[in-house]
Amino acid sequence: MSAPDLIRIVSRDSPMALAQVERVRSELAALHPGTRTEVVPVKTTGDKWMGDLSAVEGKGAFTKEVDQALLAGDADLAVHCVKDIPADRPLPAGTAFAAFLKRDDIRDALVHPGGVRLDQLSPGTRIGTSSVRRSAQLAASHPHLDCVPMRGNANRRMEKLAAGEADALLLAVSGLERIGRTDVITEVLSPDVMCPPIGAGVLALQCREGDAELIDLVSALGDPATHRETTAERMFLHVLQGHCNSPIAGYAQVEGSGELSLRAKAFTPDGKTVLNAHEWAGRLDPATLGTSVAVALLRQGARELIDGIAH
Repeated sequence: MSAPDLIRIVSRDSPMALAQVERVRSELAALHPGTRTEVVPVKTTGDKWMGDLSAVEGKGAFTKEVDQALLAGDADLAVHCVKDIPADRPLPAGTAFAAFLKRDDIRDALVHPGGVRLDQLSPGTRIGTSSVRRSAQLAASHPHLDCVPMRGNANRRMEKLAAGEADALLLAVSGLERIGRTDVITEVLSPDVMCPPIGAGVLALQCREGDAELIDLVSALGDPATHRETTAERMFLHVLQGHCNSPIAGYAQVEGSGELSLRAKAFTPDGKTVLNAHEWAGRLDPATLGTSVAVALLRQGARELIDGIAH
């Protein structure tokens, strides 16, 4: 199969998103040196709106305009963070995942100008984050800390931190790695301390369904283990049907033996109720594992918990 002369790649226009596109361009160039790539940056609703995302569509706020450019034929390939792609509904009609790239770090990092670690933070310390997942977990484990709403890309949040709008930040390790700012990390938090969002650290490549040749071409960039993990996680979230204000966390992991497991949690926003489930796939395929873990949380009352949260 001959590679196309040009692949137009659409993405959000934030510095982190564009850094992610450069990774894809680099991997494509190594695989098909004769193919040129062109970046089509778009500004999404989630990038333009700095308030509560539930007020502007919530889920899909970071993907809608990217999907529209792909479907309109303005681009051939979309690059998304999997954590931004809604899992409670199908991909936009006419599109399909072509690959999930090898997973980056799934953990969160504490950024504190004074180098103070999470367990050393004094009562009333203001943590900048607008993530309901992070806020609920901090409320459960460190109730003496205060979360203050803070949105924007990582660079913008660090500017707000420097301006005194918060005393510390929680940011994704993978995001800081992508923009070359791991120097600001005070402490990397284990998933036991801060369970990651579904799809953490995974970049997805999305094409139009009918572009079979392009799908075949870019599928070679996919990582089989990441595909299994992501499939399990997204099926879990699909069955749970959480909304944008649902504090849900979880991650699947392929061990060296090839065994796949999925650990997941659901919280009330105040952190006073925490539901846990952890299962190994055994003979189950990834999607069945995701379903099984979701059912385990539903049996514990996850439906009532999620439906009881305003959105």
